[in-house]
Amino acid sequence: MKRLLRRCADWIDLQWSVLEHSLRAVAPQARGRLLDVGCGDKPYEAWFRPFVSAYVGVEHGDTFGSTAAGVRGRPDVVYSGGTLPFRDGSFDTVLSVQVLEHTPHPAALMAEMSRVLAPDGLLILTAPFQFRLHEQPHDYFRYSPHGLRQLCADVGLEVFETVPQGSLWTVIGHKLNSTLSLRVARVGQLAQVMGKLGHEAPQGQGVRWWTLPVVGPMVVAIAAGARLMDRWFADPEESLGFLVLARPKGFSRGAERAGSSASPVAAALPAR
Repeated sequence: MKRLLRRCADWIDLQWSVLEHSLRAVAPQARGRLLDVGCGDKPYEAWFRPFVSAYVGVEHGDTFGSTAAGVRGRPDVVYSGGTLPFRDGSFDTVLSVQVLEHTPHPAALMAEMSRVLAPDGLLILTAPFQFRLHEQPHDYFRYSPHGLRQLCADVGLEVFETVPQGSLWTVIGHKLNSTLSLRVARVGQLAQVMGKLGHEAPQGQGVRWWTLPVVGPMVVAIAAGARLMDRWFADPEESLGFLVLARPKGFSRGAERAGSSASPVAAALPAR
């Protein structure tokens, strides 16, 4: 029953739905050792694990400790910020999902992700463009595809694919459903029990159960309507966020080598 409720909640959650769709679509391009930067409780591991030899999650200690993450799993490596604790070129794939907006110095984090990426590696990065305030007060920026492309270029990476996450109606539907769910029905605590909202601080307010007979049908109708309207009347200049794929500049995709079979986390850690 809990699994069914989670799947229903994920379908209503338009932001999660478009994020899942885009990440599942690009997951087969991942290979070798993968580093998930800002991994939280590693909610995306199941989607990427079949394609990589190792899935290593790293998280900022203070950030992880102040959120509700930990339902599904924990980071493999916890660090205090600044330099990522890995050797140069340690990973064939670097993944960063909805992390850049929480970083007060995004250029520095981008430089670190570029540093630990192999010369023929792949960066998979997503960041929000239109999204509510969350994980406050550590919510600093929103990103256009041009901004993400420039951040990549500044650290020697070249974006070769950009994927919008939703369109106008997804944006409107998500904002309406967020208000109805989190402010009217106050289901945040229930959502965290199901493993959602792991990036948020633990929710203290109880569910307003009496609102659910009205709010429930409304959020389902809005989610369904947004999907249909996005299909019929898409607006390429409106999106919840963007996913970009980038490689080191000068890399020849035809020269890509096979992924390494090495799997331990220790293989990517610095020598003592």
